[in-house]
Amino acid sequence: MANKGPSYGLSRDVQSKIEKKYDDELEERLVEWIVAQCGAGVGRPERGRLGFQVWLKNGIVLSELVNSLYPDGSKPVKIPKPPPTMVFKQMEQVSQFLKAAEDYGVVKTDIFQTVDLFEGKDIAAVQRTVMALGSLAVTKNDGHYRGDPSWFMKKSQEYKRDFSDSQLKEGKNVIGLQMGSNKGASQSGMTGYGRPRQIIS
Repeated sequence: MANKGPSYGLSRDVQSKIEKKYDDELEERLVEWIVAQCGAGVGRPERGRLGFQVWLKNGIVLSELVNSLYPDGSKPVKIPKPPPTMVFKQMEQVSQFLKAAEDYGVVKTDIFQTVDLFEGKDIAAVQRTVMALGSLAVTKNDGHYRGDPSWFMKKSQEYKRDFSDSQLKEGKNVIGLQMGSNKGASQSGMTGYGRPRQIIS
């Protein structure tokens, strides 16, 4: 991958808007959760967008995070020892995390692209993916989430209703108001289309 020089004009404007989406407060919360979830062995990043990017860039911390949400024996991502140093291996590790996150239930629209993290194009998208993963973990409430549940909002869940056969049959006998059971309602007294109403004083 070639190093890119500084961007100018529209490219610079677009990049600066993307960078403004990065949330420093959210970074603190996500770091706290990742450390609580994975243990102190993952370390801590330097504060700021660049520190957060460098911490997650090789994919190891992200892989440990998604693995910690599964029971022992069914971890979705293999973590190489020692951590990969070659660029394509690191990007492959990040891709494995993204696939595991999607399999866990994170929707495609919440998943960042590998280059967003690797080249620092959109670190806010990385935050969004980790945030979605945390929200799912809190919602599932299967005993694998560690940390303060108030760090993430629970996702809304479907509410399944089970009706018995007799209840379903009763529902067929109900006549909705659209069916014309509006007790004697009629169109008498209405004027024809386009004609003025008669006002009698």
